[in-house]
Amino acid sequence: MSAVQIDTATVGGPVKPGAEGTAAAARRRLSKPWASLFAVILAVLWTIPTFGLLVTSFRPVADINNSGWWTVLTNPNFTLENYQTVLSTESSQSLAPSIVNSIVITIPAVVLPMFLATLAAYAFAWMNFRGKNVLFIAVFALQVVPIQVTLIPLLSLYVDINIAGTFWAVWLSHTMFGLPLAVFLLHNFMQEIPGELIEAARVDGAGHVTIFFRLMLPMLKPAIAALGIYQFLWVWNDLLVALTFAGSSRELAPMTVALLNLTGTRGSQWFLLSAGAFVSIIIPAIVFLSLQRYFVRGLLAGSVKG
Repeated sequence: MSAVQIDTATVGGPVKPGAEGTAAAARRRLSKPWASLFAVILAVLWTIPTFGLLVTSFRPVADINNSGWWTVLTNPNFTLENYQTVLSTESSQSLAPSIVNSIVITIPAVVLPMFLATLAAYAFAWMNFRGKNVLFIAVFALQVVPIQVTLIPLLSLYVDINIAGTFWAVWLSHTMFGLPLAVFLLHNFMQEIPGELIEAARVDGAGHVTIFFRLMLPMLKPAIAALGIYQFLWVWNDLLVALTFAGSSRELAPMTVALLNLTGTRGSQWFLLSAGAFVSIIIPAIVFLSLQRYFVRGLLAGSVKG
């Protein structure tokens, strides 16, 4: 693959200064005093409700029912009872089984569509076959189909093949719903890669499999990471699909369904929602922070080097 490496360096050279110039111009605009002030105000306004929810999650039940979270400034009173309730395996309101269910649902529902989307995007971008343009338009058009329209037909299909109320129904549904956007975005990213790199690899004797795994995937890391984060957050925070295809049983219910049921049949335990909400965001926060550098690069995807 020596020719590929030489061409990558040759083609990637002139693109980098332009990308750096664009980034430098953006930094100059964002570093202006008015832009910084606006960012600080926006950050404060965005953080206040979250901070209030965090404070509420540590307050006793009586204080939550009688006063607002801001009263802790004059009367600080904190407890871990809410978190003990939602995390204790002996509690009927425990979210521990739902955390495991959410992980079991989310990982395949992210890996499957991303893997299939990269394969499909490569085929649309660099392979010639009959009806390619028509098929790509059809995939793109699927993005405008509302999810709600497909729920009843899909549920009927799952009942017929006897997978309704199982993880398989949720995995397949999220895979189908996530594929159109992922294929479209990855296809556009792949088309930004110069054809000279592909031709150089073919001259060296590389086939489509070698080109895909050794040339494309390393360049697609930022785009795949960005789309993976979006897919992860969507699946983790999904309620409609999980409730429709998996139901509300404790054996299959993810975090969102468990939070829905956490308040009790008459809403008498609504004070547990604040603690449950913060428990539910721990894993998404870890995923986002660990992939943040790839996420930022993926948002600016379009340069030659991945």
